[in-house]
Amino acid sequence: MTEAEWMFFDRMPQLIPLYERLREILTARYDNLTIRVAKTQISFCNRHIFAMASLPYRRRKGWPSEFLLVSFGLSQPKDSPRIAQAVEAYPNRWTHHVLVQTPEEIDGELLNWIDEAYRFSLVK
Repeated sequence: MTEAEWMFFDRMPQLIPLYERLREILTARYDNLTIRVAKTQISFCNRHIFAMASLPYRRRKGWPSEFLLVSFGLSQPKDSPRIAQAVEAYPNRWTHHVLVQTPEEIDGELLNWIDEAYRFSLVK
């Protein structure tokens, strides 16, 4: 991890292991991956951003107090109880948000969605 990534988690260092697992998997999966750290999110990019990790700045009612918010963009909404929210940010561009509380939740289903988002970002 870079210094900027470490600093991103100053407010919630207990979430670093979740992020490290996600980062490790995505780095191994995608040869041309770049990682950009901003104030509110860490972006995983090829030509475009295809997935993001962020901290719980604004929680909705019923959401846990600690989680890593993993977001990704697709051309259509996915229907799954794991998806906390899906928003059509632009026509035919849906941003999905998944609350991740344990390393086990970074699993095949979530990674398949991120794979789909990776492919979608290459053609948009």
